[in-house]
Amino acid sequence: MRPNALALLLLFTLACRGESRPHTAFSGATALQYVKTQLDFGPRIPGSIGARRTGDWIVEQMRARADTVIEQRWAHVTAHGDTLPLRNILARYHPAATQRVLFLAHWDTRPVSDQATDPAQRSLPVPGANDGASGVALLIAVGDALHAVPPAIGVDLLFVDGEDYGSFTPTLTDVLLGSTYFAQHPPDSSYKPLYGVLWDMIGDRDLQIYQEGFSLKRAPEVVSLVWKTAADLGYTSYFVPAPGQYITDDHIPLLDAGIHCIDVIDYDFPPHHTPNDTFDKVSAQSLQIVGDVALSLLRQ
Repeated sequence: MRPNALALLLLFTLACRGESRPHTAFSGATALQYVKTQLDFGPRIPGSIGARRTGDWIVEQMRARADTVIEQRWAHVTAHGDTLPLRNILARYHPAATQRVLFLAHWDTRPVSDQATDPAQRSLPVPGANDGASGVALLIAVGDALHAVPPAIGVDLLFVDGEDYGSFTPTLTDVLLGSTYFAQHPPDSSYKPLYGVLWDMIGDRDLQIYQEGFSLKRAPEVVSLVWKTAADLGYTSYFVPAPGQYITDDHIPLLDAGIHCIDVIDYDFPPHHTPNDTFDKVSAQSLQIVGDVALSLLRQ
């Protein structure tokens, strides 16, 4: 089915259910197809064939949409001595503009399902429909809208690698690799966007996004802006104006680098880090809601 037909079907379905209709040019139906495309490549574990094919696909998509696409490639030696080929992809709109907004998402998937209830499944890779593919799909679909109607300010869409490879406890080991690299190697020495937003796990069918703890503590004005934008769109039941958990995610290295970046994440997702993070767990409606908020931020 063509993306336009999917968009019409989404509008009809939402109308029949009495649910919120899209408020912007963002297409949740098209974004859902971008999720499916990533899953068809297989697990996107750094160094795998699936990762190479997905990275090439993201570059191809963004070269067709953005003014400039930059690839950051480097090798990371893990705590176990393995060498991972990693790649960040930065798509830029109005690259010469001094006033910029940064959106990012991670495009890799976790090599093990450590949260699986069945011990026999814990060595399986995570498909990453929500944890990975949903954020990437959102950025590419935002890119569709910005290509059709360019933004008035500079916009950077950053796809980071190696977020989920290693361990988050008891200490950070071989995780947040792409965001850390970008924080240390920005596109120029004076790079300072107005703010940043990390979009992670935003396709959950049962969407409820609370205000992440580190974001509230370290970039409260960005939290206020995002949640006010959601409220203005009528999405308060999805963007809940209340504190949530403290989550170590790709916004932390950027915050440490002085960029006011927040994490928009629906962390209450039972299939998280399990083999059940599959296509049926995400929805066009959730992608539409979050995409409306994301695109509205760039049109203000």
